[in-house]
Parts: sequence; C-alpha cells; structure tokens
Amino acid sequence: MTVSRVINKQSWVSPKTRSRVEEAIAALNYAPSAVARALAGSDDRRVALLYRASTTSAYLGELLLGALDNAADHRLHLVVERCDGASAEEIVAQVQHARVSGVILPPPLCDWRELIEALAAKKIKAVSIAPDIVDSGELTIAIDDKHAAFEMTRHLIELGHRNIGFIKGNPQHRASARRLEGFRQAMRANGLSDDEQWIVPGDFSYRSGLDAAERLLDLPVRPTAIFACNDDMAAAAITIAHQRQIDVPAQLTVCGFDDTPLANAIWPTLTTIHQPIRDMSREALALLAAEIREGGTANPHVKLDYRLIRRQSDAVPPRRPKTGV
Repeated sequence: MTVSRVINKQSWVSPKTRSRVEEAIAALNYAPSAVARALAGSDDRRVALLYRASTTSAYLGELLLGALDNAADHRLHLVVERCDGASAEEIVAQVQHARVSGVILPPPLCDWRELIEALAAKKIKAVSIAPDIVDSGELTIAIDDKHAAFEMTRHLIELGHRNIGFIKGNPQHRASARRLEGFRQAMRANGLSDDEQWIVPGDFSYRSGLDAAERLLDLPVRPTAIFACNDDMAAAAITIAHQRQIDVPAQLTVCGFDDTPLANAIWPTLTTIHQPIRDMSREALALLAAEIREGGTANPHVKLDYRLIRRQSDAVPPRRPKTGV
C-alpha cells in the first residue's frame, strides 16, 4: 500500500519513507503493472465517449483522436458507446454496466437535459461539448459558434459578396442554430438580405450538402458564395459546382466550418472555421480526470478559440458583364 501511495504521488507518505521507496524502485528497476492497476482502479478510471449516428464520421474521428491522445496521460481508459434509439435511463444503465465513472457528451447529446440529469442522479460525471445551455454546476467545453459564423459571413461580405447562400446543419444539433444566427446577424449588420430562399436545410451529411447546393444553384439568381454549416456539406457544394462546370472560386466561393481533415483533402482546399475538436476532447478528459480524482476543477467551463482559415475556395465575386452600348 505504501509503494502504491508513492507511485500515485499521494500526499500522506512521510518524506523519509517516500525517499526509501523511490530508492528501492530505482534499484529494482520496478515498473507498475498497467493491467493490475486497471483492475484495481477501473471504477474510477474508465470514461465513455457517447455518440449518435447523426455525428459525422469526420467530427467523431477528431474527437476520438483527441481523447486517445490524452487518455494515457490521465491514466483513463476510454470506452466508446453508440446510443441511438435508447432512453436516458437505458443509456445510464449501459454506462453503469460498463463501470464508467465519467462520460463525454458531444452534440446532440450535450443538449439532452434528461440524460444529463439522469447521469448526475447516479453520480456519473459528464462533460458536454458545445452545449446550448451552460449550467453553472456542469462541465462544458465550447467555442463561440455564433461569432465564428458571424466572422466568416463578414469575411465573405468584405470580399464583395452580396448574394450569399447558407446551408444549415442538423436541427438536432443546437450549434447549427447558433451558426445560422451568426450568419443572419452579419448579413443584417451590413444591410443585406437574409431571405429564406438563400437559407436551405442540411443535416451535416455530405448527401444533404449535395441536395442543398443543387437548390441554391437552381435559383433564378444564384449565389456568388455558399457558406455551409460544416466541411462535409461544403465539400458537397464544391462537387456540385464541378459537375455544373462552375469554377470554384472564380465563379463561386464555398466555405465550411470545423476544419476537419477533409478541408485539406479536396480541391480546391477549403476556407473554413477551425474548430479545435481534438483539443475539445482533450480538455474534456482533463476535466473528467480532475472531477473523478480531485472532486472538482477551478474552471468547469472551458472556452476555446476558433480561427478563420483561408485556403483556395474563396475569392472576390465574378464581375457581371456590362450591358448596353
């Protein structure tokens, strides 16, 4: 027990005893068994990343990479659980069966109040990524989605665009509504119309982006720029433009949101808002570790910075040909 306390840096070991144990560890070249440690303390070291099918693979992949990068640093074991079609009580039971002490809730689960309250009732710590409502007693990680969308829209306006189409995200994800609000505010602040014909539905999937881009480019006066609520839908808009032999960005600017690896994998590379998704999951694990091992954290609400990343998919709008003599 004394050796365990020294290895785990617990404070109730005298300096003299700690020194003797550390000397013995060095002399014996001792390394603790990871398996034994997991068995002995799995109840307070296992955390789950919960997700639904509506979470895009690119977003989920970034969350997973960030969590996996940081799990070992906090000696946490990561469990990934899909929970489509289950009630809040069923999800809590699923989490309890997996002997999980903390969970990460990405969108849209971050806004499911019934689930958050059910987890709290069972003393299971939860950290919400990008929630719409921030309760003082909960753990949250977020960026300012509304201001980020405002900034991207303002960037398009400063390039000279006036007819700007917007592809909405999944209505179950509250971040989609915040991004739409930022778009509307920027348009109105610059005296431009945010007419509903320029705002078309999507659900964050590539397929929905194809349909949305078709609708926008079929308008009698088509937009000179399209701002999609995530990178998957922006990539789909570029695909439709290519199919119609519309040059991006010379004839059509396309921008996205998230800065997933797809943004650099397509042509032209995508101008987008960089949301630090990996950092968000790293911070989520750090918050859970502090809650589980230390009983709390000094900063339960973490706000991370976003960045507007300019690449090759945006430009000034095309000049209209002069008419008349």
